[in-house]
Amino acid sequence: MGASRAGDIWLKQPPRRREAPPLSRERIVAEAIALLDEEGADRLTMRRLAERLGTGSTTLYWHLDTKDDVLDLALDTVFAEAEVPPATDDWRADVTAMVERWRAVMLRHRWTATLMGRPMLGPNVLARTEFLHAALQRAGLTGAPLTAAAYGLSHFVIGAAVSQLSWHGRDESSTRDAADKILAAQRDAYPTLAAHGHPSDNDWDEAFQRGLGYLIDGIRANAIE
Repeated sequence: MGASRAGDIWLKQPPRRREAPPLSRERIVAEAIALLDEEGADRLTMRRLAERLGTGSTTLYWHLDTKDDVLDLALDTVFAEAEVPPATDDWRADVTAMVERWRAVMLRHRWTATLMGRPMLGPNVLARTEFLHAALQRAGLTGAPLTAAAYGLSHFVIGAAVSQLSWHGRDESSTRDAADKILAAQRDAYPTLAAHGHPSDNDWDEAFQRGLGYLIDGIRANAIE
């Protein structure tokens, strides 16, 4: 079996079936997503996935060559949950709707935050990326400005989700209490943090909405409508 890399799945044709196999690619991916949701990306192996499906690894490899293939398909499948809204004459509303749905998917599927460095070339991700770029183009952006705006939005939503998910499962109140004590004791060294609170001391949704608004205001200031 030849070496395979992340993203290769999108360059492959599905294998021709000699006979109806006991599994389908869709069933494999659905079970992989269930495993990822329960245990995270580090626990996904082809062997464990095969065991959950009640089959052998050999049967699994008939459909998909590597774990990378599984991860790429799982990522693209969950991003289909971010429904593409109908395009309107208000590019700001369209961008906001798409980005909010993207964030919601990442918060539902925590493991996605650890895989954002993978090639995002599946049809669901590309369709949503196309929608975002088209909305920014309607704002009057083209070329490098459009790319910079799209990158800024994607980096913001990924960073926001990663920051929020990093607190998941922690005792946030005790962590904030510890931060308050440190800042109170070292107020001279960190006057701004002491005055305005530790970055963790916020409403995640409100902070996201406010930050997104700042980004869109900046894009609008440089757009030609």
